[in-house]
Amino acid sequence: MTAVAVLAALAGSPGLAQAQQPRQAQPLSASPAGEELPPGWRISGEGAARELVWRAPKRVGMGDARVEFHADGKLLGVPDQGKDGRTFRLPLDAAGPAELTDLQAQAAGRRLDAPDDTSGKRNPRAVKPAAQLPANAVDPGKPGSYRTVKGEYELASIRLPGLPEPVEMRGEVVAPKDATGKRPLALFLHGRHPTCYKPGAEEDINIDWPCAAGMKEIPSHRGYLRDQQLLASQGYVTVSISANGVNGQDGDLDDAGAQARSSLVRQHLARWADWAAHPEKAPAAVRKAPKADLSRVLLVGHSRGGEGVNRAAMDSLDPPPAAQDGYRGPVRWKIRGNVLIGPTIFGQNPVADVPSMTILPGCDGDVSDLQGEVFVDGTRGVSRGTALHSAVYMVGANHNYFNSEWTPGQSEAPSWDDFWEDEEARDPVCSTGTATRLTADQQHQAGATYIAAAARLFVAGDDRVRPLLDGSGKRAPSADPARVLTHAVGARRGGGLLPDGPMTVSGAELCSAIDPDPAVACLPRDTVGSSPHFASWWTERETGRRAVAMNWSAPGTPARVTPAKALSLAGSKDLALRVFVPPNTTGTQLDVSVTDASGRRAALGRVTVDGLPGSDRTASYWAREVRVPLSAATRAGLDLRHVKSLELTPRSQSGRAWLMDAWGWAPGTPAVSAAALPRVDIGRVTVDEGDSGTRTYRVPVEISGKGKGKGQVRVYVIDPVTGKGTDRLVTVRPGGNAIDVPVEVKGDTLFGDDVWHTVAVKAVRNAVVGSYAGGVTVRNDDPEPAITLTPVADRVTEGGKLTWRMSASEPAAVALWKPIRIMPVTEGAELSTKDVDPQWLLDVSGEQADPERPLSGMDLWLWPEIPAGSTSVDFDIPTIGDQVAEPAESVRLALTDEDGEPLPGHPALTGTVLDAS
Repeated sequence: MTAVAVLAALAGSPGLAQAQQPRQAQPLSASPAGEELPPGWRISGEGAARELVWRAPKRVGMGDARVEFHADGKLLGVPDQGKDGRTFRLPLDAAGPAELTDLQAQAAGRRLDAPDDTSGKRNPRAVKPAAQLPANAVDPGKPGSYRTVKGEYELASIRLPGLPEPVEMRGEVVAPKDATGKRPLALFLHGRHPTCYKPGAEEDINIDWPCAAGMKEIPSHRGYLRDQQLLASQGYVTVSISANGVNGQDGDLDDAGAQARSSLVRQHLARWADWAAHPEKAPAAVRKAPKADLSRVLLVGHSRGGEGVNRAAMDSLDPPPAAQDGYRGPVRWKIRGNVLIGPTIFGQNPVADVPSMTILPGCDGDVSDLQGEVFVDGTRGVSRGTALHSAVYMVGANHNYFNSEWTPGQSEAPSWDDFWEDEEARDPVCSTGTATRLTADQQHQAGATYIAAAARLFVAGDDRVRPLLDGSGKRAPSADPARVLTHAVGARRGGGLLPDGPMTVSGAELCSAIDPDPAVACLPRDTVGSSPHFASWWTERETGRRAVAMNWSAPGTPARVTPAKALSLAGSKDLALRVFVPPNTTGTQLDVSVTDASGRRAALGRVTVDGLPGSDRTASYWAREVRVPLSAATRAGLDLRHVKSLELTPRSQSGRAWLMDAWGWAPGTPAVSAAALPRVDIGRVTVDEGDSGTRTYRVPVEISGKGKGKGQVRVYVIDPVTGKGTDRLVTVRPGGNAIDVPVEVKGDTLFGDDVWHTVAVKAVRNAVVGSYAGGVTVRNDDPEPAITLTPVADRVTEGGKLTWRMSASEPAAVALWKPIRIMPVTEGAELSTKDVDPQWLLDVSGEQADPERPLSGMDLWLWPEIPAGSTSVDFDIPTIGDQVAEPAESVRLALTDEDGEPLPGHPALTGTVLDAS
């Protein structure tokens, strides 16, 4: 099978996206006695180099979502991916606390090492594509009047904090030809993808940096030429920058490379500011373009590039800590908006005061949880709320095809469809050839159209395109035949009714977006499919992240939502609600009414909500925006300045629905000015545990900002023993020290694992969060005990147990493992699969005795564990008797290194089984 075929088969298992998040490194205990690790999992290495290893059955495709190890429903950490694309390793000192039970490898909430728990509830029949929406009065997908010119510049490489190798400064420029005056600038940043390939060798691709001799860089930055040409024809100067140097080195960065990508973006913007001031110093590709207007900048980021441009917008408003930043100069530009295409947002820290449009690909096989929805939901109530944040759900689009260099048949290097095909169970929504799946060209055209729509609204200020982005139910014909749905928050929305805040609910339930308890979770773990609104974060449970869940078996019983404080809908034209229903359902009807503080009630109208096309592999529980006029409330004399409650009354016979929020809505796009907010950045410090005594350290926290205002953040402290988080709401001010997390470290002389004390923070109100996770790492500074292997019963009659003892020179604070490999014997007959207890063989190897073969031919490993505080453990090989006369048979064991080679100074031991006849 070629690399492309392998990658296509598992491209939805995006190993490349595993860029490291801060690891919650804690002591890890083995699985319960008598239980072995699941197939594909093992413990490898010695002492401080021990690792939890998972080997995938096939190469795991490279993408942008991170691969994570979970145990018992908790995050253990983010493993490193081997060059073979199949092997993932997590240092045991970097593993979260838990027994090794219910081990899972996941990416964006999707299980990689086994079928999902929902596989037995396989796909219902998907609905047919919905009818197209009415056309908008203005179509931004139509080319403009300018001819275009293109070229590429390459500058001296730069060094960025945390990256050992320099990063390239390369940009592909497409600009309008013969345009007069200054022109707005659109900068594109691609996501995490392979960096190098060998021409003519399909299987030879990697994510190294720099590329080795004989390898060629993959030009991911050239994948947006069609989007650039459309914008350039409309009068924009565009540049798409290369970030291979970040992609190839972000595997060990706590923030998955977000800060490095921000630094790279701002380094390019600084150069463009220089060239605007001194055109004669610009590269040839830039001199061919009209002068760029740096007061009108649009950033476009795909996948990890989306999170990167979000951080660049944040850092342009509020600079990060100098030690983390790769750009120290003045900000000579203004970012008017962000376009985020299938983005990651591991930090769940969107910039509330910069308008954004997020494209959510309905068939994304990489960032499949569609966590980019957080760029909308995560801005609610955080700042002034005047910036529009739009989510654009594109039915049938995958992750890769927005970039032609990631598209088969168009790319220079090998590429693949990230939504992998399962020929035995084709997906009814996303398999190639289904009615809802877009072709590569259809998808790219739709993407270009909506990028142009964002540019026209955010940069050019043309409010006529707003209905394409804000949930008004209009379409751009240039994007046909794509079905594109939108909802939004911000702009001229006010009086938000948010389930995250204090409220009472009757006739329905307040549910939790992130909670392991199925009784309170909005969508339990066994739900077929998932919701972008409930993308997981650092903790297994989040406080105050909620929705209103309705479930009825007969029409007529209202769900009443009453916030703690009355809301003002004064000045609003409509009441806009974001509501979702199960995928593939149609015709859910809800009557909407409101009551004011004096008890006057008005029925506003009826809304109909349809589900999206969905399957067990899609995140289709996504809210539709529906609106009802407030004119009935005005006629009834309601005081819209003091609305006390909202009622939703089902009129369908039965059904389910979830209310995300409700707002007063009016047309228009107000001017946006960024508030002066405190910014929080969490750092990490590493300390030695010491041999005695107790020391107290503090998690490094910087609270910066330009003003004197205060904000609120929620701080989660993750217990290093249980892995569970406790949280508190903290008020922060620039220059303050309100986030004080002491960590007590007790010294000892016992060998143990490093212990990671982790803190994560999220903005709640009037605050910005940059580096969102950090803590204190307590480094083990004691030597590993010496391990020896000695025989206990190494000469037995068949039917007996061969027994050995693994001993440690002294007790340790953690359980000790050593890999023991069964090696070929050096003389005589070798013990075979038919000579040992078949249940024991199945337990240690997962294989049957037939066909008979030598034990050493099975690549068989034993994993005895010396419990913490103990100095030895016995293990055995149980044999079985038979009636066949045969010579003595032997088995040979050796302590080995990670590569399976016997350890020097540890001779192999032999056990002999004698014939009983």
